Amino acid sequence: MKQDEINSYPLLRDYLALRGLSLKPAFTIHDVAQIFAVSGRTIQSWVAAGQLKSRNIPGRARILPADVEALLAGSDRGRC
Repeated sequence: MKQDEINSYPLLRDYLALRGLSLKPAFTIHDVAQIFAVSGRTIQSWVAAGQLKSRNIPGRARILPADVEALLAGSDRGRC
């Protein structure tokens, strides 16, 4: 991704750096679980509860960086 796109997500950028991961145009459930060090079922629960927005791209759930950033911004001091 371009540097200006990466800078659009400061909280997510920091989380990714801590985990040694990189920013993607869209994340899978597994990707987001790695970011937060939780199970895929936990991420699915967050999606079901409306805490995290997911988009279905032909049969597969994808989560946009903006949605992960929104989750981080809405959490207590950037922690989920």
